[in-house]
Amino acid sequence: MPVGLHAPLAGSLKPIAGIALGVAQAGVRKANRDDLLVITLPDTATVAGVFTQNRFCAAPVQLCRQHMQGEGPRALIINTGNANAVTGDEGLTRATAVCAALASKLGCAVSQILPFSTGVIMESLPVERIVAGIPAALENLDENNWLRAAGAIMTTDIVAKGKSVTCAIEGQTVTVTGIAKGSGMIHPNMATMLGYVGIDARVPAGVLQTLLNAVTNESFNRVTVDGDTSTNDSFMLMANGRVDAPTVDSVDSAAYAVLYTAVSEVAVFLAQALARDGEGATKFVTILVEEGRDRAECVQIGKAIAHSPLVKTALFASDPNLGRILAAIGYAGISDLDVSQVGLWLGDVEVVRHGGRDPAYLEARAAEVMKREEITLRITLGRGTARDHVWTCDFSYDYVKINAEYRS
Repeated sequence: MPVGLHAPLAGSLKPIAGIALGVAQAGVRKANRDDLLVITLPDTATVAGVFTQNRFCAAPVQLCRQHMQGEGPRALIINTGNANAVTGDEGLTRATAVCAALASKLGCAVSQILPFSTGVIMESLPVERIVAGIPAALENLDENNWLRAAGAIMTTDIVAKGKSVTCAIEGQTVTVTGIAKGSGMIHPNMATMLGYVGIDARVPAGVLQTLLNAVTNESFNRVTVDGDTSTNDSFMLMANGRVDAPTVDSVDSAAYAVLYTAVSEVAVFLAQALARDGEGATKFVTILVEEGRDRAECVQIGKAIAHSPLVKTALFASDPNLGRILAAIGYAGISDLDVSQVGLWLGDVEVVRHGGRDPAYLEARAAEVMKREEITLRITLGRGTARDHVWTCDFSYDYVKINAEYRS
């Protein structure tokens, strides 16, 4: 089961005025499961997005990027079960056909539809099934459908992931609601697997994009399950632009700071949820790297540790074989690292001081920490004042089983 993570309660995900969500069972890959989601937006909405940097980015990602450059988006359409990735020109044609089918129903331009897919790579998108499912999704469009939508975008996820927070801007309550999916193939490079966040506010597109970039860097770009960046990663931020909603039109304003905090809270929760629901995960791990020269090298070392199969399997076994962590620090690529200045803590247990085993270290104490479901590793580099963090999980037997049987 996911580490300290539970499915959102009914009613806990608050609606965003004007943003409606509809779900259908299109049978994209498996029958009798929600696998198609349509999100419609009001004419006043603005949208920002970040996408995978994988060079084999999927056809819907390519098309979505193109459509983001045109008229204001009116709807998003998301399918699970098929990634429509590594499918060449045919993949683009099929993604366009899905957009055209939804556009005809909504009476808007094809370029105002943003497509997203997740699932098996290198298989043709079953356009006919998706198109056939669109009417059912439109029939149950509802502003209160965030919870069902969170379930509809799942693939190997065990629980749906969603979060709502509120903040006060210009004396008005502003709601931020978000959902995300992801469990394996998780190593975002300025994106997440699939994530959608709505805001009840007026935010110009440029300000919204700045906000999204900043939030992503502090949330989804700090989580990794297995070091694999998906071909389909997309994270979208949607402001409804309601006429009487508070306006956030400057990154230097107090209103922006308040909104940033709210959106960041949602994004951090969702990012951590990905690691907590990592395929077969039994441990949620926070890696803190401190006293670096800059944040980049702190993240570099944190990810080296987080990606090590030897570290991750030791975590699963609750085995304080902590030399594996030091080895990862050593090969992280910091060529001038003075290892005699490195320190390591496992929870509140000091393991390494000045590059060597702490004289007071007792493995029995470390073993107790390793048994916990939530563990913090803290590394000090002794070369500056910068600090940063990475969230990850362990590798269990189930990680291999889930990925070995993914297409069966």
